[in-house]
Amino acid sequence: MATITTIIDIGSNSMRMVVFKKTSRFAFHQINESKSKVKISEGCYENNGNLQDIPMQRAFNALESFLKIAKNLKSRKILCVATSALRDAPNSKLFISRVKKELKLNIKVIDGSKEAYYGGVATLNLTACDNFTTVDIGGGSTEFAFIRDNNIVDTVSLKIGTVRIKELYFNNNDFEGAKDYIISQLEAINMKLTTIVGLGGSARALSRIILQNTNYPLDTLHGFKYKAKDNLEFFDKIVDADSNKELKKLGVEKDRYDTIKTGTFIFKTILEYFEVKTVITSGVGVREGVYLTDLLRTSNYKFPANFNISIRSLLDRFIDDSSQSSYLGNNVRKIFDSLVPLHKLDKKYSSILVMASKLQLIGLSLNFDKNEDHAFWYILNGLNYGFTHEDKILIAILTKFTKKSLPKQKDIEVFKTLLPSIEIIQWLSFMMTLNISLHVEFNKTKYEYKLDDNILNIISNQNQYLVQRALYKIKAPLDIELNLVKD
Repeated sequence: MATITTIIDIGSNSMRMVVFKKTSRFAFHQINESKSKVKISEGCYENNGNLQDIPMQRAFNALESFLKIAKNLKSRKILCVATSALRDAPNSKLFISRVKKELKLNIKVIDGSKEAYYGGVATLNLTACDNFTTVDIGGGSTEFAFIRDNNIVDTVSLKIGTVRIKELYFNNNDFEGAKDYIISQLEAINMKLTTIVGLGGSARALSRIILQNTNYPLDTLHGFKYKAKDNLEFFDKIVDADSNKELKKLGVEKDRYDTIKTGTFIFKTILEYFEVKTVITSGVGVREGVYLTDLLRTSNYKFPANFNISIRSLLDRFIDDSSQSSYLGNNVRKIFDSLVPLHKLDKKYSSILVMASKLQLIGLSLNFDKNEDHAFWYILNGLNYGFTHEDKILIAILTKFTKKSLPKQKDIEVFKTLLPSIEIIQWLSFMMTLNISLHVEFNKTKYEYKLDDNILNIISNQNQYLVQRALYKIKAPLDIELNLVKD
């Protein structure tokens, strides 16, 4: 597979392009994102579904610009897909032929089932949840992918979209007719939807407003979670807004004025019809799904077991010696296991410690001074896929407070709603600090640990003066004595 790959997604309302760069076999990171609200479907539902000249020209111009960007980024592979806009339009071949002839770009028109599947592949691999249903509201259609026990069990595409509903119903103020139509489409789904993952611009726009209105401590959409019932009344306010000025007061961004009311109307109807309890926001969708089906085509469209794309990508980019990170990860697990009788922490924290320890040294790539602070920000902004917000913040906090003294409540106050108790954090911080202190001479000694009451005997096969001195300064949550013993 090419090192740099471009994915273009032509939707009914917006056209988007993302460019990914591989760092190792399954790891990658995004290096560009471009968007143009070309509204290629504008006017088509009022004209027997046919694409109109002006919207098609806008889309052509945007594609031409996208290809220039891809070329400048030295992209060796370009995959372009089109969804409802082109698959529904009787005259779509005119546009597709022109693009192929003049821009030398092949557009692959995908059906609704494939569109839903791409969204499912993206969220399945990049979201920290095993049982959910994706809901991707587009301009002409809405796609559903049903994920159960980490597998896509079904997909559905319905003719519900922001542009479609606006032109057929909202422009005529026929809100009851719109709701009846949407529900008639939803009746085709015979599955329980307890947790949904919202894809697409409408779902993300709503999540962004909720995030800001609740003073959420993390400015990250992907993985943001909220209770559906707590926000239905707010959604009504958006739908009932009489002007763009009112929408602005509610927190709606200017580029969403034209679609947010219909998008919110569709989303709220889905939430109420299925009595959805939890909404998780996805920052990924069709484009990432197209990329992943290409990247993972030899592994059943899933990452290997125990593989995390974000951790691997950060290590690839910011760690020169991967063996050091592996060593730190393996050693901290031994420390955790040896201290179980004292800390009595849930086993899930062992995995958190391992991941934090592997990422401990990434801040050095920027500067040795305050490298723990650098690591904190790298993790907070780079550990996006496959983690809950709670786990991501905890990992970042642990790398920041790998110091001789224990963190205090005031140190974590800004994130307290997403973190475990300070007692748990202090235990984890202590084990992180002990781990990095045993590595102070950068040797890869295989330590053994034996707990005798409150004395942790650390058995080494060599003398280590600097390690010994470092251990004296570490503070523990309990009165624990650290004893380095040469075997």
